[in-house]
Amino acid sequence: MNDLGSIMDDIQHQQMGYDRAATMFAPDGHILQVEYAEKTIRLGSASIGIVCVDAIVIVSDRRKKDRLVVEESANKINEIDDHIICVSAGISSDARVLIDKARLLAQQHRITYDSEPTTESIVRDIADVKQQFTQYGGARPFGVSMMFAGYNGKPVLYTTDITGNYLRFKANAIGENDEKIRKLLGERYREGLSSDEGLKLALDVFREVQGEEFDIERFDAGILRKGEKGVEILKKSGKGLL
Repeated sequence: MNDLGSIMDDIQHQQMGYDRAATMFAPDGHILQVEYAEKTIRLGSASIGIVCVDAIVIVSDRRKKDRLVVEESANKINEIDDHIICVSAGISSDARVLIDKARLLAQQHRITYDSEPTTESIVRDIADVKQQFTQYGGARPFGVSMMFAGYNGKPVLYTTDITGNYLRFKANAIGENDEKIRKLLGERYREGLSSDEGLKLALDVFREVQGEEFDIERFDAGILRKGEKGVEILKKSGKGLL
């Protein structure tokens, strides 16, 4: 019995050791600090992104409405460039650092090449930064997932995860209840949606997932579309979404 207790203590101590380093693999092949950071993302408020035939729609949940907070300061949808917007889930201060980095990269590209950057080039550079913080000691991983919508000739949607991977999506969700939302999107998404239909789909999914807690006033939307004078970024909130 004492031998079994000693073995269990050794396993626990080893697990705690692997648990403390963001650069150390556990015996089962996992990097535990990265997995903990992924749990942090699911504590953040949810956002949905949908690629439509004429636009990309992002709908973001601000959660509870606080009468003392200025609404504009709580909006999670950020402009990166004239044709790129971004939303995040997780630690908002981590997101702010990466959003500032993305904006700087976009401006550097314009100054250097006298052209707008592609959405994927910005996403790839941000994903590279996130990957470095899972490989080098002395820093923790960024506790944030980011969704980028861009318009370079056609609408595109990318999502980056904790590890620095990124993928292009037709529709995706990040944050709280992301798996349940993705399942509903998989069932209801279809090619050729208009921006109005995409907005309605996102709100319908949120309504089904949140049930009695659903309140239109706690949602913001960013719509990226091609206008007569170039790419337009429209922002809506609350009852303006209806």
